[in-house]
Amino acid sequence: MKLKFIALSFAIAALFSCTTKTKSDNQPSIQLNGTWQMITGTTITKGVSVVTDYTKGQKFLKIINDTHFVFIRHDLGTKKDSSNHFDAGGGAYTLVGDQYTEHLDFYSDKNWEGKTFKFTVKIKNDTLIQTGLEKVEKENIDRTIIEKYLKVK
Repeated sequence: MKLKFIALSFAIAALFSCTTKTKSDNQPSIQLNGTWQMITGTTITKGVSVVTDYTKGQKFLKIINDTHFVFIRHDLGTKKDSSNHFDAGGGAYTLVGDQYTEHLDFYSDKNWEGKTFKFTVKIKNDTLIQTGLEKVEKENIDRTIIEKYLKVK
């Protein structure tokens, strides 16, 4: 009898050890961790779309770990003095399913600090696509943005 109980206990333990968990019961978790280089950014303001190619004349990176993100943008080919434009920001984020929320704790423009931005994210192969609303009242900004990033290897 004792041997049957031990065997049954091992069988149950083996069964539970074979299950996998994701961040959501219905969706697999999206793996955002890493370094991403923005290739294009589209802004849509009052129905007018503007696409920026971030591979020409500038470099834009976003680095994401388990709890925080940081982005940096640097103009290329400019003078090596204080007139060179450099942009950076970052903070904490949350990810639930495909809903990615950035909490912008630090930014070079103080009007943006403390803002929360909600996005839908998806990854296709080595491309991260981030779509959401960017609204900053003090800057009179209310637009949809679509950012495409390539994973840096």
